Amino acid sequence: MTTSKTDKNKVLILGIGNTLMGDEGIGVHVVNSLEKTALPDGVELLDGGTGSFLLLEPMQSAEKVVLIDATIDGAKPGTIRRLCPKYSKDYPRTLTAHDIGLKDLIDAFYLMGDTPDVTLFAVSIEDLQDLTTEMSPELDLAIPQVAKMVLEEIRLVI
Repeated sequence: MTTSKTDKNKVLILGIGNTLMGDEGIGVHVVNSLEKTALPDGVELLDGGTGSFLLLEPMQSAEKVVLIDATIDGAKPGTIRRLCPKYSKDYPRTLTAHDIGLKDLIDAFYLMGDTPDVTLFAVSIEDLQDLTTEMSPELDLAIPQVAKMVLEEIRLVI
């Protein structure tokens, strides 16, 4: 079934990450934080886990996609960057544990055409952690900051 422009959800907020690998799960933690917030109509939250091609349909059903993901980019842990990528080459060089999967997803998303605007909030982490559900203090402090930036981003659209 094809989704017409008028049937599309307004905004999809998609958190990517593995919450069993500590800081790598930042995107999911931000989405979980936003679930406690009163969001405008037309905003959908989605825990994208470690990403997969199953995310293509919800992404294409939106007018705007806001991605939140961890990146190992050499910046101080907790550094937040707002990016507007067009293809996987526009993303930070390393997208942690799902590097290939998420980049392939983004390329497939854009190659399918008629795609919404995408904004990425990339949150720097130091390195992949062993199995743990604990976040570092820097990333714990970043969660409300990223959530606030995401809310500001969607208010520009809604």
